[in-house]
Amino acid sequence: MKTIHTASDDAAILACREVILSLRPHLLHTDIVAQVKEMQRENYHIIYLKADDHPSKVVAFAGFRYMQKLHSGKHIYIDDLATLPEYQGRGYASLLLRYIRSLAQTAGFHSVQLDSGHLLHPAHKVYHKEGYFISAHHFSQPL
Repeated sequence: MKTIHTASDDAAILACREVILSLRPHLLHTDIVAQVKEMQRENYHIIYLKADDHPSKVVAFAGFRYMQKLHSGKHIYIDDLATLPEYQGRGYASLLLRYIRSLAQTAGFHSVQLDSGHLLHPAHKVYHKEGYFISAHHFSQPL
């Protein structure tokens, strides 16, 4: 059974850097540790998995928050979820999604939610397989 780790210190956050950048390449020149620590003050959590074939290599991560909103009540919102391309299709993302689901159930929350890029069809297949459905469109306005 794979062990799910929590990135709670600088070394663990830094160990997740490669997989974070695979999802968020615009952060290449950012101090990821400082940014994550600031986000952690806003209730952001990172969990991650290491490779079966390379036990020191982080190959998948999820970043999430415990939230409450008027329209959805108490829930966990997944900000980030990624697996390194060469490790995709091995069930890492599903394990992280199931773990987050169990956290939400244990806390008595109503749901787990996430947004996904419109054209990320392989990710959508995973989400549907794990019981997620499309419930809204997400709109944003650049400033």
